[in-house]
Amino acid sequence: MGINGKSYIVGIYEHPCRAALDKTLPQLHAEIAKGALADAGLSKDDVDAYFCAGDAPGLGPINMIEYMGLNNVRHMDSTETGGSSYIVHVNHAAQAIAAGHCNVALITLAGRPVADAKEGKPVRYYNQQAPDFPFEMPYGPNVTNMYAMCAMRHMYEYGTTSEQLAWIKVAASHHAQHNEHARL
Repeated sequence: MGINGKSYIVGIYEHPCRAALDKTLPQLHAEIAKGALADAGLSKDDVDAYFCAGDAPGLGPINMIEYMGLNNVRHMDSTETGGSSYIVHVNHAAQAIAAGHCNVALITLAGRPVADAKEGKPVRYYNQQAPDFPFEMPYGPNVTNMYAMCAMRHMYEYGTTSEQLAWIKVAASHHAQHNEHARL
């Protein structure tokens, strides 16, 4: 079944807060949801599907649905694929809408990496029982070297050059000029 033309992104919201020292994760999710729904001209009563990942506290979507008072949710998804979770959620939401499982899907992403680091909390929890833990975690992977591994693989597979990859940064910087909250 095709999903083209059956679902659309109608509202977005980027929280202006960067450090979030005075906010909890549930508060951030709720404020982001409120902003996205306002941008779309919808209310929380219109939402019948909710998507979030590992950044949502507690039991993820179950706790957030209750916290935000989303009383009409009949479909939820908490797929966790690391940094790509929310791209996956957009696809899952489009599929759910196309299949008739829901009409209005809400996706929220929130985090407190700056605040958590200042409070001495781990920025991200890594499950020591995960099968990749003994192969990656002892070496202290961070965002930079994880992206570097992806870049090296892309260069190997497709012959991409360093100069071509540098244009990603150039394009990101160009687009960031239009966002007063951008951090590069």
